[in-house]
Amino acid sequence: MRLNDPLVESFVYKGTEYEIDLAFDSVLDTFDVLADDTLRDYEKAEICVELLLGKTFMGTSAVELWNYVYQNFIEIKTKQPVQYDLKGNPMPFQEEEDEEKIIDITQDAEYIYASFRQAYGINLFEAQGKLHWSEFKSLLSGLPSDTIMQRIIQIRLWKPTKGESGKYKESMRKLQRIYALDEHKKEE
Repeated sequence: MRLNDPLVESFVYKGTEYEIDLAFDSVLDTFDVLADDTLRDYEKAEICVELLLGKTFMGTSAVELWNYVYQNFIEIKTKQPVQYDLKGNPMPFQEEEDEEKIIDITQDAEYIYASFRQAYGINLFEAQGKLHWSEFKSLLSGLPSDTIMQRIIQIRLWKPTKGESGKYKESMRKLQRIYALDEHKKEE
């Protein structure tokens, strides 16, 4: 996202211009489709493209177009900071272990909603069809530390340290169980 670029409302792919609906709720609808285990991958691509472009594409063309849209406009990319050696030379990229998922858009929906109301005064239901996905991602990642969503993230990331009382550690473990993502609850 660049502040001097307009929000994406259309794009050119293989010489054809397409209008695209990147309202955050439309993008969240595509996440629901992607999570549907009853659909084949090509069916998911066809539905997602139709949801965002309002046009029907079938088979390989839908898959290719969906991959392009996802990679360029939807995917949440995390950038690894460049590390330098003592001489100031960039170190080779070392992929870290799988990063632990700390937020789930669906499971944390009520906390995200409450946090947007608290921090920005935004009613996400009223913002449907208006708030762009890029804006939504930026606001979500910039939530202040006093919001419920940020507090839950702090709880999920908490690791016990020396000097913390046993009572505090037990309290935090209990909160971690309460606010654990479903995939983590299955592991326990």
